[in-house]
Parts: sequence; C-alpha cells; structure tokens
Amino acid sequence: MLRVFSCSLASLCVLSAWASSNGQEPLKFGFVPSAADWASLNSTVGGRLFEGVPFAQPCYTRGFNSTECLAVRASYLDEVARTESPGAYIQTQWETCQTVKDDQCLLDSIDPNVREPVLQSRQCKLGSVPEYFIDIQSAEDVAAAFQFVRRTRVPLVIKNTGHDYKGRSSVPHSLALWTHNLKKISYDPEFVPEGCSQSKPGVTFGAGVQWGEAYPFAEAHNITIVGGSDRSVGVVGGWLQGGGHGALSNTMGLGVDRVLQYKVVTPDGQYRIANDCQNEDLFYALRGGGGGTFGVVLEATVLASPQVTLQTVIVSFTPNTVRTQELWNILADNGLKWAEEGWGGFSTSGIAILINPGSTKEDAAKSMDPLIQFGKRLQSEGVEGASTIVTEFPSWGTFFNAFTKDHVAVVGSSLALASRLISKDNFKTSSDRSALVSALLAADAATPGLIILISAPSSFPSTGKTSVTDAWRSSLYHITVVSPWNWNATIEEKRDHYVAASKSIDHLRKITPDAAYLNEADVYEPNHQVAFWGQHYPELLRLKAKFDPDHLLDCWQCGESSFHLLIHFHLYLMF
Repeated sequence: MLRVFSCSLASLCVLSAWASSNGQEPLKFGFVPSAADWASLNSTVGGRLFEGVPFAQPCYTRGFNSTECLAVRASYLDEVARTESPGAYIQTQWETCQTVKDDQCLLDSIDPNVREPVLQSRQCKLGSVPEYFIDIQSAEDVAAAFQFVRRTRVPLVIKNTGHDYKGRSSVPHSLALWTHNLKKISYDPEFVPEGCSQSKPGVTFGAGVQWGEAYPFAEAHNITIVGGSDRSVGVVGGWLQGGGHGALSNTMGLGVDRVLQYKVVTPDGQYRIANDCQNEDLFYALRGGGGGTFGVVLEATVLASPQVTLQTVIVSFTPNTVRTQELWNILADNGLKWAEEGWGGFSTSGIAILINPGSTKEDAAKSMDPLIQFGKRLQSEGVEGASTIVTEFPSWGTFFNAFTKDHVAVVGSSLALASRLISKDNFKTSSDRSALVSALLAADAATPGLIILISAPSSFPSTGKTSVTDAWRSSLYHITVVSPWNWNATIEEKRDHYVAASKSIDHLRKITPDAAYLNEADVYEPNHQVAFWGQHYPELLRLKAKFDPDHLLDCWQCGESSFHLLIHFHLYLMF
C-alpha cells in the first residue's frame, strides 16, 4: 500500500511559493501515483521495485533487543553496513525531515545501544528516505524510471552508497534509483574509448563499485587508480562526476582528469556513450558538473597508472593550540615547495600525513626535514602522544589499508559541512601564511574537527576539457569543517549547526577567492555558481537545458532550478 507522505504536502506548497517569490521555477507535482501505477512500474523493472525502509526500523517495530535490532545497533556506526542498506545514509540527517519534530527513525549516534530514542520517539517515520527504490540492473530500468517520473512528476534521486554530504540522494516521497548492485570491474591495458582510435590502460567500474573494492582490484593487477580516502565512497557517482580529489591528486590529477569514458542514460531515456570522440559536450558536463544532474551513469572507465611507491611521513601528537599552530605553520611555510615536489596528504589539529608517489627515500627525507625534525623534537620533549614515522609503502593500496584503520569519516551521525579551496596566493608571503594559519585555527576553534586535505591538482596541468572550477588548479588545500548533532537536536539547534559551519568557514572565505568543492560544500554556499564551477557555469546551464529540459533530475545547487533539498529543511526558517 502506498505510504502517507512523511513530509506534508502543505510544506511543499510553502516552498513553491518561496521559490516563486524569489524568481525561480516553483516545484511541480502531477498526481500521487496509485497502487496500480507502482505495480505497473514494478512489472516493467522485473519485480525490482521495493519500499524504502529506515535503517533503524527494527528497533522500533521488532523490539530493542530483537535479533534484527541487535544487528542494527552493532552496525549503526559502520560505513560499509550502511552502504549495503538502501534506506541508510552515512550522515543521518538525510534520513529525516529536519523541520518536522520527530519525523525520523534514528538511534543515538554516540552510543547506539542507548534505548532513549526509541522510548521517546515511539514511532519510526520515513523522514526523507525515498518512498520507493528500484534495484537498477540495466539501462532499460533507468529509462522506465524516467518515463514514470515524466508522467507522474514524482521526484527522482540516484543512490549508490548514501555518502552524499548535501543530501542529494534522499528526498521525501521520491523514487530512488539504487545502483549499488552494479559491481562489474574489468581492466584493459589497451582500452580504446568507443569511436576513438588511441588506447590507454583503463579500468571499467560499474556504478555500484566502492573504493574498498576498487583498490584491491588495482593491487591485484599491479596498477594505481587515483581515488578517494574513504573505502565506502562510490567510484563513479558523485565523487567522480563532481571532481573527485585524493591524496595522489597533486601529481596524478582529479578524478575527472582521468575519466576515459562514461556510459549514461539521459533523461530522454537514451543510453549514451560519452568520451572525447562522441557526445563530447555530455562528457565535459559529466567531468565536474555534478552527480545526478545530466543523467544516470551506469559505468565509467578511468585511467590506470603503473603501481607507485609512496614515501610517507606521519607526525602526530595530542592536540593543543600551541602545537597545532606550530604544525600548521610548518605546512604553510613549505606548502608551495612541497606541492612542486609532489607531496599530498592530510592534516588535522594533531596529525600530518604526507605522501609522495615520485620521490626517493633520500630526497623525501631531505624535503620533509622541517616536519620530521618537528616530530622528533616533540618526542624528545615528552609531548603526550608524540610520534614520528618515516616509511615507504610499496603501493597506494598498502598505504590506504594502513591509513583507513584509524582515519574514517564520521558515520551514523548528523552534521553540517562547509569547505574552501585555498589558493597558492595564500602561501606567497610570510604575512599571507600567517593570515592563513590564523584563519585555520579560528575555524577549528569555532567548529573542532577541521581537516586540511592537500589534494588539489596543483602540479597537474588541466586539459581544458573538465567542468570543475579552474580554481582547483591554482589551489593547494581543500579545507573542510563540520558541526555535528545527535538524534534529539531540536529544529532550532539543527539550524544553528548549519549556521555554525557556515560562519566557521567564513574565516577562510574572507582571505580566499570564491572557490569550494561542490560535493563537500556549505549547503548555503554564497555565490555557489562561481565557487563550484567558475567560468564553466553558463555552459553547464546550457547543457542542463539540452539534456534535461524537464528537470527530471533536480537537486540543490545543481543548476538554476534546484529544489529538492528545500524539502529537507525550509530555507526561510534558516535565514
């Protein structure tokens, strides 16, 4: 039986009115599909249509100590387990309606074994979990979904892992295309994009493949795939279509720099191949325009490089402001030099991890001497938690396996996120570097947990054929800040966390150009068209109109008509 919508249609009327008053196209709905409509769609897709179910539902309906709930409690903070469940999301606010009290089905993100959420909330509500999912297995499934939503105007989303920080893969009373079971992986050392003549080594990934599956495959074939730092993230979805950065990007490029071919179903139902030799404009749009915007990608082929040896330096200590400032001063003072020498990596208030895929042990030790000496001094002074590691990993995969044991993204909680790209200009003079470090410290103090990702392609030349902002090429750092909350936060507290994250990143906005990574950006990013795409935005708008004139694929900050995130929380309540 068709469920009652979990977020009221009245609120959608308010949102449509808000959109009209701001000169934007109102959200449009046709009719509520009947049970017969859903049954017909189910038949068309071979019986693979199923209802959305919140991840924590068994704890509300089966009993808190039931076998089913015990399994949920044990895996509630497990990123891989969440990606295997259609109704689960890595950040749990996207499972809820954020402006409706208790319109959710959550457990305690600090301790899932606490019974209080179930006792207080009593009811498990669908929130923003899609009403229905299709287990996608073919291009025909996607075409059928497009035909259905064109007729009914039911909102459509695409979901693989639920690792979308901006909630673009969840919408109340929507239809979700679950691509998670498209797990094909193949390697061709002489891959030729269809319609082209030149070959390059390439790995083809189905839309459901995750980095935790891609990297072992690369290891087995003695190749390197440039990817993200979280094993649960999908390879070819939002990460790849939105830019895709990682610790190897400085010297080996962003994800979009390395795509050789996409196979995609566009909203007209056509299955298209996009590469340098056919559908070149679509290829350009998919190389940075954002996931779930121009079509549903079912597979992508990316460049495979020879296996690389990584020189690695890790300095860590128990954070305090004085030591953190000293660490970040060292990173800033050497930032331009280290980027030119091929270093990438990460840093937080108590650690710096630097890797280099193209250096010798001797050159790496000489280059990293300021950081190594800092770490050794902390150890000699008896600083709590001080450690200095200088080592070599034989491949990216071996480094990744060691790294991910202790460094996993926040899972199973709600959080507001904001980010900024830090220009090379911020490293030029002593005063520039001092201002940068001061801004980093201020942001980390405002919202603890700031991450410095040394993942910009600062040493990798642009081909001119991608649609990410060109500011990626002139940046050294990508900075993220977060402001988290738990299951029992009030509507006002949730709003305050979004404001807090935005105000935190303001410390860096004040000293940098308009540039941010669209996949990890503030949902209220000012001037987001420029920040995400720069001079490419007008062409992306034109291509959006060409490939999706009816806006069947619509998401927040994905073009000039973007509304489904409004359904998660009302903008007029925020500011």
